[in-house]
Amino acid sequence: MGSSMKRVAIFGNAGGGKSTLARRLAEITKLPLYILDKLQFREGGAPVPHGEFLELHRDLLARESWIIDGYGDNTTIWERVEAADTLIHVDLPLPLHYWRVTKRLINGLYADPEGWPKNSPLWSSTLSSYKVIPSCYRYVTPRYRKLGAEMAAAPSSTNSNVIPGPVRKLEAGE
Repeated sequence: MGSSMKRVAIFGNAGGGKSTLARRLAEITKLPLYILDKLQFREGGAPVPHGEFLELHRDLLARESWIIDGYGDNTTIWERVEAADTLIHVDLPLPLHYWRVTKRLINGLYADPEGWPKNSPLWSSTLSSYKVIPSCYRYVTPRYRKLGAEMAAAPSSTNSNVIPGPVRKLEAGE
């Protein structure tokens, strides 16, 4: 990861450890971290109006440096990919995504998951993640993989920093 890394987009399926990786990378690089869940949802889990989210997202992309963690929606993910100089696709085996969502649920019974808006609805968010995992794997993950392959094959003068999945070790001991 060279010194040119200033705009980092971290993306992948639910429960892959994107937020854990993003927090750790922000600590190491000192780049500001923005978590899309906190832009899309208010405390308690109420959604932010979509237009307001889009405006917040545009403002983030205009900044000089950032690490943005999360998906957003079908439009904002590709805007972010286009604006980033570094792409990190967290691409783990499917059962691991389910396990990590389950682990987040269990841990969330004792404390709010780190990076989530305060008092987020843990049960409904978990059920939503369980529903998203197979759809993302079937329809979105292939697009992410193709993007990574295309960027890795691009001439080095136009190539962003591409860190394709799988990212297996997110923290020491995990």
